[in-house]
Amino acid sequence: MKIPANLRLVALLAATALPASQAIAAETYYTDQGHTEIRFGWSHAGVSMQSGEFTKANGKLVLDPDDASKSTVNVTIDSASLSTGFGPLDKHLKSKDFLEVETYPKITFVSTAVKKTGENTADVTGDLTIHGVTKPVTLKTTMTHRGDHPLGSAIEYYKGKWVAFSAMTEIDHQAFKVGGFSTGPISISIVSEFKDRE
Repeated sequence: MKIPANLRLVALLAATALPASQAIAAETYYTDQGHTEIRFGWSHAGVSMQSGEFTKANGKLVLDPDDASKSTVNVTIDSASLSTGFGPLDKHLKSKDFLEVETYPKITFVSTAVKKTGENTADVTGDLTIHGVTKPVTLKTTMTHRGDHPLGSAIEYYKGKWVAFSAMTEIDHQAFKVGGFSTGPISISIVSEFKDRE
C-alpha cells in the first residue's frame, strides 16, 4: 500500500518535532542577586566559630523538571566581594595569605552531575575552582520554591517564574591552597532565588 505524499510529510514533521518538544521541557533561570546568599564558616583554632559571606554572584540554572539528571548549574562568585563585617580580617583573607583576589578574582562552580535524592532534594556534584585550583564538590540541595512568585501579582519585578534553593557542603580549604594551616573544614551554606530572565 502506497502512503500518500501528504501523510508522509505529516509523519516526517512529527518525527522531527519530537526532539524539539523535549528540549523545550528544560527551563532556564538566572540568579537574583538581591536574594542570593553565599555564606561560609570555620573554626578559629578551635576557640570560636567565625563566618563571612560573598556578596556578589551570578549564575545560570537549566532545570529539567522531568529528569533532574539533565539539569545544570553554573555559578561565578566575585572573590573580592568577601565580607566578614570586620575590615582588617577582610583585607587579610583577600591577601596572598589566603584567596589572593587580585590574582584569582573569580570562584566558579560548574555542575557535572545531578542526582535526585527526594521529592525536593538532590545532590549536585560539580567542579569548584578556588585560588586557581579545581576540585569536585557535592552540594546537598533542597528546592524551596518553583513557579510564580508569591509577590508577582503585587510587584512588577517579581512577575514570571521563579525557583529557589538552599544548599550546603564542606570543603578543605588547604586542598585549594588557601591558607598555610588547617582550621578544619569550611562549611558553606547557600540560599538563592532564580528568575526566568536576566
